[in-house]
This record gives sequence, structure tokens and C-alpha cells, in this order.
Amino acid sequence: MILLTGIALGVAVGLGAAARHRARYEAPALQYVWVVPVALLLQAWEQSAEFPIIASQLILLAFAFLNRSQRGMKVLLAGAAMNFLVMASNGGYMPISPQTASRLFPQLNMQDYPPGTLFGAKDVLLPPELTRFEWLADRFLPPAWLPYQAAFSAGDVFIAIGACWLFAFPTNPPPSEVQS
Repeated sequence: MILLTGIALGVAVGLGAAARHRARYEAPALQYVWVVPVALLLQAWEQSAEFPIIASQLILLAFAFLNRSQRGMKVLLAGAAMNFLVMASNGGYMPISPQTASRLFPQLNMQDYPPGTLFGAKDVLLPPELTRFEWLADRFLPPAWLPYQAAFSAGDVFIAIGACWLFAFPTNPPPSEVQS
């Protein structure tokens, strides 16, 4: 959800800037876009197997690396690398602490779930003391007043900022801003 928010905000800013300059908005010219749905399909393939999730993360890292010349893509790449590091270091899944999970699912008693329990497509319940790179885990939550609640990581924040930047600013500035 944080990624979609970053993209939506970036497109809105990009459309506004294009209108201000009386120009047409042009989405970034990304290469190998077809690999993104492949990576997402791998994540949906089998929730109980770590290989598809790690393979998906590697594909997304490669996509970001191949498009690194685009504005914002290096920030997105850094976030993807952060997520890959924490997931690869914790059995192929994104760790989420019992405390964070209990805030997402207050109706569940997290004491009933042993460490290593899978939550959703990519999260694994791990206490902070058993988590490698815990500061990169899914540990943040949006404000409680927002209707959609999902945990996210520092890497997700970098990915969203990079995506926002990517869609907000064209690769080439409008002609009125080019120095002669």
C-alpha cells in the first residue's frame, strides 16, 4: 500500500507540474517492465515456500538496477536492497514482531503463535531478539485513524519515496527550464 501511495503521489505531482508548464505528462521510460508482474506472480505462487519470495525480490532488484539511470530509481533500489537483506537474513520472509502484529490484529493473542509463524504472503512472526537486522523489519504502522492498516519497513519507505520521485519528475526537464 505504501508503494501505491508513493506512485499515486508522484503521478499527481507530475501531472501538476506538466499542467503548470503546459506540457504533456510522460511517465518514466522504464525498461523491462514485464518482469514486475512476473515477480508479483512469484510472490503469490506459494505462501509457504521461501524460494519464490526471494526470487521475486531478486527480480525486483534487477529491474531497479537496470533502470537506475531514472530519477528516484537509486532510492527505490536502496529500499529494495534493504528489504532483500532483512528477508534473506531471516529465512526468506519479512520479519514482523509480535508487538507490531498484535497492533494489526488486536483480536488475536500473539502468544498463541510460535516464532516462525507465517503471516500473509511474506511476513514471519519473529520477536526482535530472534530477528537479524530487526531495524529493517516490518515495524512501522500508519496512523490508527487511517482505514487501511499494514505494517511496513524502512525499505518500503525508501521504495515509496523513490517511486514518488520517479513518477513526479520527468527524466528531462521541460524546455523552459533547460539552460542555454
